[in-house]
Amino acid sequence: MNLNNYVRALLLAVLTGGVTQAQDQHPVSNRKFADVMGFGGAPWLERSERDAEEAPEMALDAIGIKPGMIIADVGSGTGYFSRRMAKRTGAAGKVYAVDIQPRMIQSLQEYSKREGITNIEGIVSTANDPKLPAASIDMILMVDVYHEFSKPQEMLRKMRAALKPGGRMILLEYRKEDPKVPIRLEHKMTVGEAKAEIEAEGFRLDKVISSLPRQHILIFVPTANQ
Repeated sequence: MNLNNYVRALLLAVLTGGVTQAQDQHPVSNRKFADVMGFGGAPWLERSERDAEEAPEMALDAIGIKPGMIIADVGSGTGYFSRRMAKRTGAAGKVYAVDIQPRMIQSLQEYSKREGITNIEGIVSTANDPKLPAASIDMILMVDVYHEFSKPQEMLRKMRAALKPGGRMILLEYRKEDPKVPIRLEHKMTVGEAKAEIEAEGFRLDKVISSLPRQHILIFVPTANQ
């Protein structure tokens, strides 16, 4: 999707209730929380151009999904990544698709049914709780969503509690350092912003992967002293 199409899609989301307003900023970085893309923007999540723009299979190769893993896709939307991950984990694995909007979860379930995917469980979360089972998750993935959290500190604490020993939390975020990435500034993050905010909640930035066309892959692990 080119910049003009993105602007039109975002305007459509605003006009159709696809965006809700964030009202605060992060106390560590002073980053203003971005507006949330609502269900009115769901077609943008499934746009045909996304494969070329974001290279999702390359991203999943890079983060190392194995058969049998238990994964949480927090901010899953329509399940663009959930469905791909569920196929990689196989029948022995599972994906929890977590979203604050029931209509997104409903759409995800419809896509999954059409594709014959049976190992995804949808969870309707709240702004401060992903509602994941404790100490049960091998990997938490958030794709272009962390920057929209209105209660990021509370969400991070709950997600940390949901990870198994040795579990990882992974963010994909549009590179704010790169002005050529055609996304509104508040929907991008720098590595420094993410590191400062997330390490304050008991994580350590373990690795940064910069091979994707527009996004960072930021891999965090829980620290031992929390």
